[in-house]
Amino acid sequence: MSKAWIRAKRPAFVRDVLRDFCLASLKLEEQFRHNDQHKRLNFDEIRDLLGFEMNKGLLWRLKDTAHHLFRNEPGERLVGRFLDWSMGYIFHETIKLKEDAYQQATYGQWFRQMQGTAMATEESDITRELYKVVEQTRESIEREIARIRFILAHCRRLFPLYLCEHKDNLLLARLIFEEQGLVEETFGNDFARLQRAIYGSEPELMYVYASRSLRQGGWMEDAARAVEEAARLCNSSPLVLQEKEIVDSWQKKLKV
Repeated sequence: MSKAWIRAKRPAFVRDVLRDFCLASLKLEEQFRHNDQHKRLNFDEIRDLLGFEMNKGLLWRLKDTAHHLFRNEPGERLVGRFLDWSMGYIFHETIKLKEDAYQQATYGQWFRQMQGTAMATEESDITRELYKVVEQTRESIEREIARIRFILAHCRRLFPLYLCEHKDNLLLARLIFEEQGLVEETFGNDFARLQRAIYGSEPELMYVYASRSLRQGGWMEDAARAVEEAARLCNSSPLVLQEKEIVDSWQKKLKV
């Protein structure tokens, strides 16, 4: 991919990184909570999150998209470099997590069953020694989860700093409008901070730009819903009034 093409597609890359970060965060946290409660991970879920070279999973695609975006940033902002490193770190730490989950899922139960099996003294001693190594993967899993959670939390702090320069990104506004539940669940109490970082004291702009993107894509009913929300927040804004007039005009034409 050429730098010129990547920069031309920058709004889409920004949207994709935020969307996939949110999706990956929730899927990872679901597995982490399961481990908190049951002391085991679902190996298949972790494997599918990563994918393979010829069939990349969500985390792999997120890592690649982050590299394309943040390594071709105009000005090479430090916050972008932090996010780029963080996405790569999460990906590679999850690879280690997958391997440890595999050991536990495949061999943990087998070794535990072997503990009660009658065998020669030397074999019994070897079994106990090898089982210690398998059990150490439990400790590794806890450390890996803690590190991934730590990086995810810092990414939630970094995104508002990065996205503050992307107020005019129509695709970003549309994502937050259409997938507000996803973004809000991911950022939790920091969701309002994320919105303020992007749109400042004009939160209605998110809905105006979302409406514009939806309208340009032909989704007039959704555009009308977005612009109505913008008008609810600030019905005196010239941008809101202009967008509402355009949407209303299109809706009238479509009804004829």
